[in-house]
Amino acid sequence: MKYIGAHVSAEGGVQNAPINANAIKARAFALFTKNQRQWVSAPLSAKTINEFRTNCEKLDFKPFQILPHDSYLINLGHPEKEPLEKSRNSFLDEMKRCELLGLDRLNFHPGSHLNAIPVEKCLERMSESINLVLNKTKGVTAVIENTAGQGTNLGYTFEQIRHIIDFVDDKSRVGVCIDTCHAYTSGYDVKTKTGFTETFKKFDEIIGFKYLMGIHLNDSKKDFGTRVDRHENIGTGFLGDSTFKFIMNDSRFDNMPLILETPEESLWGKEIALLYSFAGTGAVK
Repeated sequence: MKYIGAHVSAEGGVQNAPINANAIKARAFALFTKNQRQWVSAPLSAKTINEFRTNCEKLDFKPFQILPHDSYLINLGHPEKEPLEKSRNSFLDEMKRCELLGLDRLNFHPGSHLNAIPVEKCLERMSESINLVLNKTKGVTAVIENTAGQGTNLGYTFEQIRHIIDFVDDKSRVGVCIDTCHAYTSGYDVKTKTGFTETFKKFDEIIGFKYLMGIHLNDSKKDFGTRVDRHENIGTGFLGDSTFKFIMNDSRFDNMPLILETPEESLWGKEIALLYSFAGTGAVK
C-alpha cells in the first residue's frame, strides 16, 4: 500500500502535525520536531508528547508512516571541531525527541566538506557522527537523504551514501530516503522509463532496497544534472508526471512514507489525490 503525505506544519506544537496531515487527507507526514533554523529549542513537555501520540493513534498514523526531518543547520561531516560537536549534539537531541514521540526514523542531510577536508574523510566523519548518536539512543533509525550536490554538499551519489553506511557500526539502524528532485538534478535520470529503471537498479546494487525508508516526492525547477536544489509542484517542473507515475505503480515503494515537499502548500491535498490517481496507469518494471 502507498502512504502519501506532506511535510506539514507543527506550528503551535508537534501535536498539531497529525491533525494538519489528516486535514489534507494524507496517509503519511513529515514534520520538524523543533525549530529547524535554531540550534536549541525547549524540551518537549509530557503534555505535548502525550497529545502527539494520542493524535497519531486517533488518526491512524503509525511510526512507519511518519518521517521527521532534522534541522538544516546540522552538518555531521563538518571539518572543524566546535561546529562538528554542535551538530552532533543537535542531532542527538533530534533523535531523542523522536524516541520520546514514539517515532522510528529521522531523516537528515548528511553534510558538507566546505572545501576543507577530503571527500572520503568527510563521509567517514558523518559515519562517526551517526555511530556516536546511535550509541546514545535506541529504536530510531538514522535515515540519510540523497542531496542535489549543491555547493560542497555530499550524499549526491549512491556511492557516497554507501560509503557512509559502510562505516556505520549498527547497520540495522541506518536507512535512506530518496528525493526525486535531488536525484534528477544530481544526475540520475528518473524522468524516463529506461532511466528510472536503471537508476533504481543501481540503487539496489550499490545501496540495497532494504535500506530504503522513505521518498520525497518533488518535481524540479532545475534541469537534469544542474546540481541545484529547487523543488517544484508535481507535474509543473522538469520531471512532469512520469516519475511519480512510476513510483505509484512500483511495489518497491509500498509501506513507507512518500512525502511531498513541494513549494505551494495549498496544493498538497490536490497533489495527494493526483498521486493516488496515478496508480494503475502503468508499471515501470
